[in-house]
Amino acid sequence: MAGCGCDCQVTVKDASQKQVLIILLLINAVMFVVELTAGWWSESTALIADSLDMLADAVVYGIALYAIGRAAQVKIDAARLSGIFQILLGIGVLLEVLRRFVWGSEPLSLIIIAVGIIALIANVICLSLIARHRQGEIHMRASWIFSKNDVIANIGVIGGGVLVYFLGQAWPDLLIGAIIAVVVIWGGVQILRDAQTEMAQ
Repeated sequence: MAGCGCDCQVTVKDASQKQVLIILLLINAVMFVVELTAGWWSESTALIADSLDMLADAVVYGIALYAIGRAAQVKIDAARLSGIFQILLGIGVLLEVLRRFVWGSEPLSLIIIAVGIIALIANVICLSLIARHRQGEIHMRASWIFSKNDVIANIGVIGGGVLVYFLGQAWPDLLIGAIIAVVVIWGGVQILRDAQTEMAQ
């Protein structure tokens, strides 16, 4: 029984991680479609940025799922790949913000606020699910960082929508989109640093 105990604990831990990550992946995949559609319809850079952040998270969770139960090096490589993907996506969002700044946009504030609230609820659920794994292995710590950043981004989207409504101008939406992009990039940098630290150990 003593020999079986450790294997059983590992199996339970892996199963728990897998279940959480599958739920997170599904939530983020659905919200990516919802926010991207609403973002294009409402001409909102903030919503589009947040939708791409959701896509990045879905990919990250997929990579984390792949890493479950595998060697430590595989988990480090998975986290590193997640970080690189986040950084590239953040740069892409910044380019979209620049494009809309040059060519102009007319964001629809009420849609931004409504979809932002829905996304916030979804991400709070994700954050509560991943919270118990935030001190776990590197691929789970990466998932925690992404979920935490998502909640911050959603609050920003809602705030940007409110400012667009009261000011009647597009710049708050562009500003929030740029901030979300920076948050995404910083999250990717954090993951790469964590992976480097893990590698050194």
